[in-house]
Amino acid sequence: MTILLLSGSPSLPSRSTRLLQYAGEKLNALGQRTVSLHVRDLPAEALMNADFSDTELNVARLLIERADALVIATPIYKAAYSGLLKAFLDILPQDGLDGKIVLPLATAGSQSHMLALDYALRPVLTSLSARHVLPGVYATDAQVQWHEQQGLQLDAAIAQRVGAGVELLAESLLSLRHIYASKPAVAELLCCRA
Repeated sequence: MTILLLSGSPSLPSRSTRLLQYAGEKLNALGQRTVSLHVRDLPAEALMNADFSDTELNVARLLIERADALVIATPIYKAAYSGLLKAFLDILPQDGLDGKIVLPLATAGSQSHMLALDYALRPVLTSLSARHVLPGVYATDAQVQWHEQQGLQLDAAIAQRVGAGVELLAESLLSLRHIYASKPAVAELLCCRA
């Protein structure tokens, strides 16, 4: 099974992307296969015009289609997820996340907008037919620090919440695999996708 790490940050490096990479490392340590996609790397004109003749945009849509789960990371601006992520989610078909498990991650300057995950991002993910949107992880800038010598330094509570989210995602995928394994046609499909 494949988990897509989707970064919706317009800047690189960013706290949300570093938090996403941390979650990816935890998933890899659990034996999960991850693939990364940074929306900021997609051609802006093709993204804004939903130009599906663009190869990179089609590859991005295929990555979403073929993923079994997503970890989506975004900075929070003005009580909402990034406009860049919104532009990408807008080009997905109405059932673009059908059957997928999603773990949302967000970073922001303060605790003031911590409900943005539940009131801004979760409804969009649900409207795209996500099978299950797991409890999100919201971290402030003070809880996600980068130091040139030590690298990423996470607040202990955030590290614990990301770890719990990653474990829940891995367990959910395992349950999903067991459900599909009982259906022969789907089991064959999973063998080809793994």
